[in-house]
Amino acid sequence: MFTQFYNESIRKTVIGFGSIFNDIRIVRKNSDGTTKETIRVPLSYGPKEKFIRRISEDSSISSNTHTQITLPRLGFDITGFAYDPVRRANKLRTTNATSTDGLVEKWNYAEVPYNISFGLYSFTRNQDDNLQIVEQILPYFSPEFIVTFKINDVNTKVDVPIVLNSVNMIEEYEGNFDTRRNITTTFEFTAKTYVYGPEKTNKIILQSEIDIHGFNTAFDGLVSDPHDLRVGITGGFTGDGYTAGNQIYGEYYYE
Repeated sequence: MFTQFYNESIRKTVIGFGSIFNDIRIVRKNSDGTTKETIRVPLSYGPKEKFIRRISEDSSISSNTHTQITLPRLGFDITGFAYDPVRRANKLRTTNATSTDGLVEKWNYAEVPYNISFGLYSFTRNQDDNLQIVEQILPYFSPEFIVTFKINDVNTKVDVPIVLNSVNMIEEYEGNFDTRRNITTTFEFTAKTYVYGPEKTNKIILQSEIDIHGFNTAFDGLVSDPHDLRVGITGGFTGDGYTAGNQIYGEYYYE
């Protein structure tokens, strides 16, 4: 029953989520209000605990060289999956598309709705940097932001709402004077995405014929002898799904 397939639907959801936050910048100013420096906040995938440990401990490049992770920084990861029965569709519903040459029909069964939980983590050294990051995120979620991407040749445009559920801020201020200050803000999101089954194919019907037996034709009130009639149509489809070059023909076979 199970066969190998991979639509990358979850992977593309992760990429779509990360792309929202990959261009957040912090501006630091001089006392006279002029811009001192602009910093693009790095974004990477990983659990929050990993980043906290790298911030609090020295990272060893070599036996004689030790460095700490630079701040500010953003990190995100997947925290869970949950089936969403509210968005469930008929299991037998299909989505269809025609190949670019018009010879093959591609299709798959209805998508399966899943909610993917994401955590986004902001790590800063001072409160102003932290608030700049927060203000660049909150206005776009009221409470959702829609990301659109392509899953496969059948589902070429999928809208995925990403909902902001909560924001929590923790400031580590305990410790001695040598302890590095760290402000961590956690954003919890839910991506209302879909998971798709394998893509299937069918060949397009390019010619069909109908045989009508005992067919009579009338001309000037006279009825001819009964005969057989064959009616057919030939043609194909262009890449955008429209018919092209259709021809209808008829053949008579008298008794």
